[in-house]
Amino acid sequence: MLDLLVPGLPDELGERLTREDYKRDFRERRAAIRDGESWKLERLQHFEETNDDSREALRQGDWPTVLRLFEADREALVRRARDEVSRGAVFHRIRVVEEPLTPYVQWELHWLRLSAECGHSVRVLPASAVAAAEGDALLPELNLLDSRVLYRVLYTAAGQPDGAIRFTDPSTVRNWVEHLQELYAAGEDVQAYFGRAVADLPPPPAV
Repeated sequence: MLDLLVPGLPDELGERLTREDYKRDFRERRAAIRDGESWKLERLQHFEETNDDSREALRQGDWPTVLRLFEADREALVRRARDEVSRGAVFHRIRVVEEPLTPYVQWELHWLRLSAECGHSVRVLPASAVAAAEGDALLPELNLLDSRVLYRVLYTAAGQPDGAIRFTDPSTVRNWVEHLQELYAAGEDVQAYFGRAVADLPPPPAV
């Protein structure tokens, strides 16, 4: 179990962004990265993804279509990974999981396993490992770009995207870089986790 003190992240130090402003700002900053690491932390166990055909297939309980759509993205994932390597802009993902897996997380782990096969950096961390660090509040959903800009990604109670809070204070960002590096170091490669805990599961129910 990780016994890590979670860095502070007071809302008043950041700037609230609408969903569209967040998406635009994130895309522009990520595309501009050269020779810098980035990090993503996912903690919630259910999201309502929008404009995603494979997510819609999960809602319909059509698991073969989910897998077919994932596989259709393989070449694009490989190209994206090669582009990140060429720019020195590796993006590390940390997925916290609770077991038994929710249908959403089972769905997402199939995508993350494929991403790792295509060259992306993904690790899985059991919720039990961060229990001491969380205390009374779950870890936030985060994107941290180039060790410079931190986004606390916001969702509604139903799991729908709701924009973000952007932080650029150097001390705040630096503290979270160090924390996410420790979480990533403690994680398990998603392909190993998938083979052990996901590969033999039956298709998840529609959700």
